[in-house]
Amino acid sequence: MSDDATGSTTAERGLAGQDQSVASFEEDRHSGLRSIQRFLHEYPTAVPFIVLIIGVAIFSVIVGGRFFAPFNLSLVLQQVTIIAVLGIAQTLVILTAGIDLSVGAIMVLSSIVMGRLAVIWGWPPEVAFAVGLATGLGCGLVNGLLVALLKLPPFIVTLGTWSIYGSMVIYVSHSETIRAQDIEATAPLLQWLGHTIRLGGGAVLTYGAIAMILIAIVIWYVLNRTAFGRHVYATGDDPEAARLAGINTAGTLIAVYALAGFICAVASWVLVGRIGAASPLGNQTANLDAITAVVIGGTSLFGGRGSIVGTLFGALIVGVFRNGLALAGFESLWQEFTVGILIILAVTIDQWIRKISA
Repeated sequence: MSDDATGSTTAERGLAGQDQSVASFEEDRHSGLRSIQRFLHEYPTAVPFIVLIIGVAIFSVIVGGRFFAPFNLSLVLQQVTIIAVLGIAQTLVILTAGIDLSVGAIMVLSSIVMGRLAVIWGWPPEVAFAVGLATGLGCGLVNGLLVALLKLPPFIVTLGTWSIYGSMVIYVSHSETIRAQDIEATAPLLQWLGHTIRLGGGAVLTYGAIAMILIAIVIWYVLNRTAFGRHVYATGDDPEAARLAGINTAGTLIAVYALAGFICAVASWVLVGRIGAASPLGNQTANLDAITAVVIGGTSLFGGRGSIVGTLFGALIVGVFRNGLALAGFESLWQEFTVGILIILAVTIDQWIRKISA
């Protein structure tokens, strides 16, 4: 017998007693923590919703029945209306992995333009209102062109335009506040969103709050039911992949910033209705509050993940915690302290959730 035949026979005898079963690989079973991580990645609005419920439960115990008084609940809604509208504008930008530090300045500038054209210069209120909306749209368009065409970082661009638009507020207004009485007598249209509907039990609903809800519905539909919305998410998630897929990423960015500016102008209408006047000092913290609402609402600062519903929850969380702490007798510094903790927790949770896609 040849050496090859002998080796083959020996090999066959050696394999005869071995396990002949086919190897199989069972699907990896995720741990409970991993399942939670996947769930939160799939449903980013779950976190702010849970936080909101926890906040309401905590203050219902600490404050008692005063927190659930119809007037107090409607007051919370009124207090977060402007933050929520600006938050919707900010959400659009952050979904593209950008940020707009100028939203508050755009809002105040648009309100000043509306007020001065109608009251000081005597323009028809409808025309002054339209020019105010166009002002917001134009400011947002400038931001978008600088970011998309010059490829400048959104943070730097909007930091610069925030300073520019803020200077324009002082220049246009001459540092003067247009009084509520003058607007009411000359251009009541600008105060229309401040009108209220009494719901009973002391609860009051403003037209501004209704406008906030309508804006949220429209933008939600745009983001979730249109091609433009899919382009926004794709641009924020991976701009290079979106470009290779045929998406005009530059055009998408320009449209997003312009739309955000227009929404800020609508927020200026809400602002005038809320305070009655057109002031160059109107709501100076609105910009940071809007970013806070977006971040706490689960929208990722890295782009591509988030929702308008989450932003509304985020705005309500800010309102609930501030209102509850105020009713409990805490000073305003503790309100800001608590909001700061919520921001850090929100970003930490976002980082943890994003690991699921890594």
